[in-house]
Amino acid sequence: MAVRFCFARTLCLALVLGTVGLAPSLVVPALAQDDPPAPPGKQKKLPEAPAKLPKVDRGKNLDFLFGALKAAPDEASAKHVEARIWAIWLQTPSDTAALLMARAKTAVDGQKIDVAIKLLDSVIKLRPDYIEAWNRRATLYYMKNDYGRSLADIREVLTREPRHFGALAGLGMIMQEVGDEKRALEAYRKALAINPHLEKIPDQVKALTEKVEGRDI
Repeated sequence: MAVRFCFARTLCLALVLGTVGLAPSLVVPALAQDDPPAPPGKQKKLPEAPAKLPKVDRGKNLDFLFGALKAAPDEASAKHVEARIWAIWLQTPSDTAALLMARAKTAVDGQKIDVAIKLLDSVIKLRPDYIEAWNRRATLYYMKNDYGRSLADIREVLTREPRHFGALAGLGMIMQEVGDEKRALEAYRKALAINPHLEKIPDQVKALTEKVEGRDI
């Protein structure tokens, strides 16, 4: 069964997290439809990437995307926005971090979880501001049933990005497994308030609400 490399979208880890290490794809804009066709026998030259990319305000981009996610009119629109949020979260802050993250993914693919954790340790030591390294390590600790360390890493993720609906869903999963259904419900509700289109979580909220707060009379 495939397991995604980070706490993410659904309740069951294998479903929540999808396929190991596969990040949501960046959305590539289509070529303009009204571009004039190239003359016969002459191929139109594609634009080249600039030597230096302009600086993008990551915070403002995320603020806009989270607003769009909450207001998404349907699931398809929400998934499109969610993929763009994950794309920003998954951007590595340096070539070294990218290399270590790739090696950690390879280690997970090979069922070498302890090796992957050590590689993520190095990423976190190098770039403690990179929340995806914390999130991925939290997932690996969860897979090892080391809930204490997983919760500590989730706390680091949420300190840096309180809107991380994947980490909140992961928090709910752990709380539910250790029998703290009240805190599980709180975490799931927070995740849904940020991303109302999370899979499976609404069903868990409904079930836990009945258990924790009782049925409506």
